[in-house]
Formats: sequence, C-alpha cells, structure tokens
Amino acid sequence: MAYTTAQLLEILDQEMRASCQGKRVLLSMDERLNDPVISMAFGDKMSNVYAYREFREQIHEYQRQHQVSGLIWRTCTFQEDSISYPELHNQLIALEKDKETLQAAKPSVLNFWRTQTQALKLWLVGKDQQPITPEFVEQLAQEAEWAELDATKTELYLGLCWGNPQECRYQWAMPDSGCRRIIAAPDEPSAIKI
Repeated sequence: MAYTTAQLLEILDQEMRASCQGKRVLLSMDERLNDPVISMAFGDKMSNVYAYREFREQIHEYQRQHQVSGLIWRTCTFQEDSISYPELHNQLIALEKDKETLQAAKPSVLNFWRTQTQALKLWLVGKDQQPITPEFVEQLAQEAEWAELDATKTELYLGLCWGNPQECRYQWAMPDSGCRRIIAAPDEPSAIKI
C-alpha cells in the first residue's frame, strides 16, 4: 500500500529537520558549485540544501509512480464563516487528477467569496493596488481554472489561478501559469504582502 499525502509530508518534514541539523550531507558539493571559493564559503549548509532537494525529488517521483496526491485540505475562516478547499502543498507536486480536484472546488470557493465580500471594497493586486468592481472579478474568475482563499481578521484574499499549480505563483511562469490576487477590505487594503 502506498504512503498517503500526510505520510509523505511527515517524511519530508523529518528529512528537512535532519538536513538542517547537518545529518544529511552530499559529498559531491564541490562538483555542483564548480567554484572552490563559493563551496568553502557555504560549506555544509549548501550541501544540506542539495541533499534535501534530492530527497524531495525522490518523493515527487514516488508521487508520480503511486499516484499520491499533492493536495491538502485547507480551511479558511472569515467573519465566523469557514470553507475547506484543496490546495497544493508547497513541498509536493500536483498530479493531473489534482488539477481536476482544484478545478472542481472553484465554484464553492467563488460562492464563499461572493457571500463574504458583498459589503467590502475590492482591489486588484499589482504594482499599485487598484479598485475594481464585482463584475470585473467575475470576468477574471471565468478566465481562471481554480480559485484559492486566504483571510485576515478584516480582509479576504482571492487567488484566481491557471496553468501549472506548481508554477502559478511565480512571475516567470506568465502567461502560461499565473494567479491574479484580489483583496476585499472594508476600506483600503492593508500593506500585507500576499
């Protein structure tokens, strides 16, 4: 029987702790950096990072072979209401079926967003946050493949994502993958980076 997503995350957590404690070292570190000065400057710390990365790549291969999901279920609570929805864990990969699960959850995430933001002002996150209308959010939502939420005490954040779930948060992945961020706030949004 294959490991579960939760078991793989526990294994990764244990390996990360062991790497940070210096219990995992790659002997080929000098060859990887190809610069003896940099290699000496970073010493075993960089070796520990590479050791963990290689271990994580083995976990990703295990996921592919055994079709173990990279999704976790996250609960977002805003103004005493909650929703649980799937989210890709940042240490795992998304399988094709995972993307389908993300897409299937989009309607319930958007319904929660609509219900919670009726009395709030909406802002599109960018270089400068700009006010937007609910109709514009709906237009962006139609273009997105899946949606995610996050919240503070007074603000709700919507991510409208597309493309590769592992790359959607990176600017370099645009336009193939990406995530538009929207803030719902009572007034102007706070300076929290999302």
